Amino acid sequence: MPRSRRSCRSVRVSGEVEESDHGPWKSNEDVRAMQEKDFQPKILAFLCNWCAYAGADLAGISRFQYPPTIRVVRVMCSGRVDPIFIPEGFLSGFDGMMVLGCHPGDCHYLTGNIQAEKKMRLTRKALEMAGIETGRFMLDWVSAGEGQRFAEVVRNFTEALRDLGPLELEETSRLRLLAAKETLEGEKVRWLVGKEQALLEGENVYGETVKPEELRRLMESTLRNEYIKNRIMLLVQGKSLSAGEIGSVLGFTVKEVLTFLVDLIGEGKVALEQGEGRVPLYVRGG
Repeated sequence: MPRSRRSCRSVRVSGEVEESDHGPWKSNEDVRAMQEKDFQPKILAFLCNWCAYAGADLAGISRFQYPPTIRVVRVMCSGRVDPIFIPEGFLSGFDGMMVLGCHPGDCHYLTGNIQAEKKMRLTRKALEMAGIETGRFMLDWVSAGEGQRFAEVVRNFTEALRDLGPLELEETSRLRLLAAKETLEGEKVRWLVGKEQALLEGENVYGETVKPEELRRLMESTLRNEYIKNRIMLLVQGKSLSAGEIGSVLGFTVKEVLTFLVDLIGEGKVALEQGEGRVPLYVRGG
């Protein structure tokens, strides 16, 4: 009877190591090293129709070489890219996310790329809170005549992701990313981003203006607070937890957790349940 083929794993027969179809037996460390060496990252790229997408087209026509690691989504403007698309891309299995638009001053819609930069700045902060390496997300500019630059950007980003390795999301990491997504989708963060220019240029009823540094601190603190509240809501979704249990997961004291819980209860997003004894429990409301 002919010997059956081994697909990849070698076996020990009569005290000898039998070779598999892929060569002699290798340890798990050797296999992992080979996989990392051959790793081809998956990149989701949002390209502005007027500049970056045209630059990609020129790279193809000119036969500038770059790795086939990107999946392109053409948008009319980089300012059209919703911040929630970035964490959604990571949750969908991509190893890197890229947004390429027109150079500042060259936007087909005048200020679309400036709006994109503001939104992506907060997006990057949210990703950092979620524990995603900053090197997995990039915002850059490519004009319609920069086919070679487009190829270089893709090559460099691909190599950076190869160094980082594949994005492996455990359950905790997924919950962190979901919290980042819901934070970027929230009304408070979107309102601040949309009103940033008006807040910097306008005056309040007392004739006072907001300084850029003050507004930056306000936006970052709002982003952080909303992220923590979304983490709490995800933790108490479908199960009741005490403030102490929530704090142990988030690394906060009970007093700090209660501050956020009071806000969430007031907003109707978390409900209070009577637990055993005198320890109150919290569950997602609404």
